[in-house]
Amino acid sequence: MKQASLLVAVMAVMLQAGYWAVGYQAIFQIGFGAITLMGLMIALTFLWLYLQRATPLALGMAYSWCGASLVLGWWWIYALLGAPEAMAASALHFAPLAVYLSGAVLHFGVIHRSFGLHGAAFLAPVLGAVMCSTTIYLLVH
Repeated sequence: MKQASLLVAVMAVMLQAGYWAVGYQAIFQIGFGAITLMGLMIALTFLWLYLQRATPLALGMAYSWCGASLVLGWWWIYALLGAPEAMAASALHFAPLAVYLSGAVLHFGVIHRSFGLHGAAFLAPVLGAVMCSTTIYLLVH
C-alpha cells in the first residue's frame, strides 16, 4: 500500500514538473498517448488471461481497459488533430463507450456473484449510476 501511494505521489510530481517545464499541451499529449497505449496492452493481457480461464474477472477487466483506452484515445486524437468538429459530435465515440460500459456491467456481475448472490440485482448500481448521471444532466441543462 505504501509503495502504491508513493507511486501516485511520484507520478503527480513528475506530471507537475513536466507541466512547469514544457507546458500543458505537451504533458497532456504525452500522458494521454501513453495511457491509451498502456491500457490497450493491459486489455490484451486480460483478454489472454480470460482465454486461459485464469480468473472470472478477466473479461470485465479486458473490456474496461479496452473501453477506457479507446475513450481516452479518442480524446487524445481529438486534441492532436486540433479539435475537429467532426469528432466533437460524432456518434462513433459511442462504440468505445459501449465497450467501457460493458466492462463496468461485467464487473458488477462478478462482484454480485462474489457475494454469493444470483439474478439481475447486480444491475441496481448500474441503473443507479445512469439515473444519477441523467439527473445531473437535466439539472445542468
